[in-house]
Amino acid sequence: MFMFNFSTNSRIISGLLINLFSSICIVFINKWIYVHYSFPNMTLTLVHFVSTWLGLYVCNKMNMFSPKRLPIRRIVWLALSFCGFVAFTNLSLQNNSIGTYQLAKAMTTPVIILIQTTYYNKTFSTKIKLTLVPITLGVILNSYYDVRFNVPGTVFASLGVLVTSLYQVWVGAKQHELQVNSMQLLYYQAPLSSAFLLSIIPIFEPVTGKGGIFGPWSIPAMMTVLFSGMVAFLVNLSIYWIIGNTSPVTYNMFGHFKFCITLVGGYLLFHDPLSLNQALGILCTLAGILSYTHFKLMEQEEGKSRLAQRP
Repeated sequence: MFMFNFSTNSRIISGLLINLFSSICIVFINKWIYVHYSFPNMTLTLVHFVSTWLGLYVCNKMNMFSPKRLPIRRIVWLALSFCGFVAFTNLSLQNNSIGTYQLAKAMTTPVIILIQTTYYNKTFSTKIKLTLVPITLGVILNSYYDVRFNVPGTVFASLGVLVTSLYQVWVGAKQHELQVNSMQLLYYQAPLSSAFLLSIIPIFEPVTGKGGIFGPWSIPAMMTVLFSGMVAFLVNLSIYWIIGNTSPVTYNMFGHFKFCITLVGGYLLFHDPLSLNQALGILCTLAGILSYTHFKLMEQEEGKSRLAQRP
């Protein structure tokens, strides 16, 4: 029994460490690629999509999951939103400091609640709604005092939040509607999103020459881009594994830890300036996120208790 528990705990710790490494690395590697190599954004997104699908193909061959045939017409909008959410969040990272990029992502929660309340008639408690105040206030405070504040970065961050929120809402709806898990859905979604991106990249980005996908890139640049694709796959795979093998509390609290590490790493590695008011904004947003998680988990536990008490 002891050996079994030790083995299980070791696998969980390994999964958490892989997710920690990959989730933080993907932000820093992508930022490094934009800063030092000026690699085209949509092309990098395409590399991530293809890498994710190839990784899932290998997982399928290793019997890690069973694909389920899905009608393409029912996941077209999901695939398009997947393109938008990855491309816009990458553009946000490219045009903002890591701190502003990371805090902007926190606005996904308020927007999801707004979408679900407005279009899906879902209700949320007053406590949950009140936690959105410090989250929003902190993001505004950080953005206002960010010396690198710029209009394109703000536009891309806002679009990234909107499309990411839509994608997350639609993913939950599609998984329920099609009776599939996240890996089964992503297995069909990733190649479809790749095809969409491949068709529009020549319109927005050069294909050959300087700055093009077939341009004169150095060996270090190509190796870094390919490594970024591998890490992107690890992010997707490890998230799925953690959700399936740990509790929501573990997943959420681990997410807050990654949030803090990514912010600190941005200031240390890329020397992003940090004023006192920005630090207050970060703490305000973090307090809102922790409160939201606490109240959400409490409501889930209360719901389970009520179900268990029913005759």
